[in-house]
Amino acid sequence: MSARDDEAELNPSRPGFASAAAVAEDRGASDRIEGDDSDRAIPAPASDAVLAVRDLTISFRQEGLLVPAVRGVTFQIGRGETVALVGESGSGKSVTALSTVRLLGDSAVVEGSVQYEGRELVGAPDRVLRDIRGNDISFIFQEPMTSLNPLHTLEKQLSESLALHQGLTGARARTRIIELLTRVGIREPESRLADYPHQLSGGQRQRVMIAMALANGPDLLIADEPTTALDVTIQAQILELLAELKEAENLSMLFISHDLGIVRRIADRVCVMKDGAIVEQGPVEAIFADPRHDYTRKLLAAEPRGVADPVPEGAETMVETRDLRVWFPIQRGLMRRTVGHVKAVNGATLTVRAGETLGIVGESGSGKTTLALAIMRLIESQGPILYMGQDIAAWGGKQLRRLRRDMQIVFQDPFGSLSPRMTVEQIIAEGLGVHGIDKAGDRRKLVAAIMVEVGLDPETMHRYPHEFSGGQRQRIAIARAMILRPKVVVLDEPTSALDMTVQVQIVQLLRGLQQKYGLAFLFISHDLRVVRAMSHQIMVMRAGEVIEQGGAAEIFDHPQTEYTRSLLKAAFPERA
Repeated sequence: MSARDDEAELNPSRPGFASAAAVAEDRGASDRIEGDDSDRAIPAPASDAVLAVRDLTISFRQEGLLVPAVRGVTFQIGRGETVALVGESGSGKSVTALSTVRLLGDSAVVEGSVQYEGRELVGAPDRVLRDIRGNDISFIFQEPMTSLNPLHTLEKQLSESLALHQGLTGARARTRIIELLTRVGIREPESRLADYPHQLSGGQRQRVMIAMALANGPDLLIADEPTTALDVTIQAQILELLAELKEAENLSMLFISHDLGIVRRIADRVCVMKDGAIVEQGPVEAIFADPRHDYTRKLLAAEPRGVADPVPEGAETMVETRDLRVWFPIQRGLMRRTVGHVKAVNGATLTVRAGETLGIVGESGSGKTTLALAIMRLIESQGPILYMGQDIAAWGGKQLRRLRRDMQIVFQDPFGSLSPRMTVEQIIAEGLGVHGIDKAGDRRKLVAAIMVEVGLDPETMHRYPHEFSGGQRQRIAIARAMILRPKVVVLDEPTSALDMTVQVQIVQLLRGLQQKYGLAFLFISHDLRVVRAMSHQIMVMRAGEVIEQGGAAEIFDHPQTEYTRSLLKAAFPERA
């Protein structure tokens, strides 16, 4: 996918977005392909379908125009069945799901039919939809921290739904809440009722969201990317929990994801969406074994493959640490006495050469990012940190400023790390001014050159971050780091928020830059498929400790610890 193709998906009103006629023709071609095999044909609405969507079309009013988002979508979900909507960002998956109970806002124009157990929801009165939302149809969203109220305890948030739909209050509500938290795997739920969302881990917050969704015994659960932000082991636990609950409660589920590996593990049927239309649908086994549409084949092939290029002979050691520690003091009492330490990193020893990638893996809270920040001298640490043979642990002032140019970082969420008030040119060129590199006044030429190198159109340098897709924003973040010609780059989850097809592009881009400039990468990720494609060496961390490290092939093929084996099993269930 080119940068312009990527942008067209984000901005449907821009030239290059597929026309309605083109999409209709594409959908017709897909129907013809599926019609060759009755097992793959688009099903007619069944009388016992929990949800039946027919010819759903959604547009949004923007500056007096109607911008199409979903075109002629048809599918159904049977009782106890899981149907997955898959496709890249901007394909219309979430818009389709939200439209089922009219959660799109006043700017949306919805046409077609959405029937829940035979009752038409398009155009239904608000009172009917209020009864169905959270009661018969419940949602689980991607990021629980944006769905849970940070000012309310777990008990209060769960009790609101019970009081609204079932009239449960007081001791009866508390009993039901404890039962729900137990069912979703929250340990000692009585002791967690007074907790706030920030006191829970990512996996625990997602379990609470599932408990809220199940509170009123829904018939249909809509899960919108429920595992994208989670570690592979937690992701596997959440998928297993959803499968168990579906079986026990005979739940129907609409599962939205861009990760086909997850879809294969949980879905019964798959609907593939592109540019607002379903281009192919059928049983999960048939879609994966014999995809009919080119776009489906593209999605299935979108997985980082291969291995990193060999490190050049005699490559210089760029970064080295010996028994590096990052301990945070635990202070108590009025005098704030130190009574212990949180050992975020406890004795990490590593070596990274020019042209080499060290993949650092482990669950959230294992110390991966803390280790990288200590190496970059962004947080305090104890123990030697050698950069090109010099111990930088005690450096300060001008020495550290020179180091900043040579060591750069690319963060997980480019939208959060790019200033919304600066143009792309200003963002990429900011480091040039800080380090006095563009004294000759050739800033725009340098920006244009690096944009071309990372696959961006220099003509777009006057735009702002919100005008770009996720993949393009990550390219901007990479350009901002690369324009300074660093020698060491920390990549902190650089692909986890991206579609699978865009992940492949970013991995290829990073490989090319590393080979061209001999970069040393510290690659932090919980996505072991990407780590395997990028890394020469692997370091496995758990609770601040380095529990295993070695060559990538050795770690992936012959893991020595049970923890590493559990990570690999969660990431590659087909190998189990």
